Amino acid sequence: MDNLDPHQRPPDDIKDVYKKYQKMKPKDLDRDLDIVDLPDSLATSAKDKVRIVEDWSGHDLTAAFRAFSGQEGQMYADLPPRIPVYEHVDMPGLHIVPNLLPPEIQTLLLSRLLHRDLSNPAHLTNIHTHYSLSYPDASASFFTYPPTSTSPIATPLDPSVHKPLTVPQLLNKKMRWTTLGGQYDWTAKQYPPSTPPPFPSDIKNLLESIWASTRAEAAIVNLYSPGDTLSVHRDVAETSGTGLVSK
Repeated sequence: MDNLDPHQRPPDDIKDVYKKYQKMKPKDLDRDLDIVDLPDSLATSAKDKVRIVEDWSGHDLTAAFRAFSGQEGQMYADLPPRIPVYEHVDMPGLHIVPNLLPPEIQTLLLSRLLHRDLSNPAHLTNIHTHYSLSYPDASASFFTYPPTSTSPIATPLDPSVHKPLTVPQLLNKKMRWTTLGGQYDWTAKQYPPSTPPPFPSDIKNLLESIWASTRAEAAIVNLYSPGDTLSVHRDVAETSGTGLVSK
């Protein structure tokens, strides 16, 4: 997307929609007719704007999930034979698959991301911009540290600007995201030319089993605390026209 400027401000009309829903109360969200909540929206006036564009094989997805879970996985019921993929007429190209990952797979994926990949020094985080981070042993995770420890785990690169961070400060609030594979430079808004670290193979296989046309090369894992939101921004750094996957 060389013709798009990643630093350009988002359109005002998109920001207005963002602000509307950011301020909206939960009870009002439930009554908002513009919100599409699949598959329930198929029984409302929104059904005229939602269509099924593809059906996926439940058998193939079940096989992909079981391959990902391996010996750690719990038994769960097979998926329905066909999994519908939806598209809204106002947003062609955005494909929506409600409840794609079973809860057991969601839990296992989060466990591997937080206990294995977050504590891998090859996966940069927002902390690395201003801090040097102390890592646990290779077989451990940040969550093996005492949760009430007052010892610094993140040392500021410039002590005159930032203060050291303890384990609870780091994990409860300051850690905002980590990267997998290609290490996106958020300041320059581009991928560096250097060879990226390998993408976690089990997650790569899971993603590519579901989306056969997509190659899992780079990802960002956003870590939210209650009340956190992600502001409107432009993602135009990809040089490929292949679709992005968001969960």
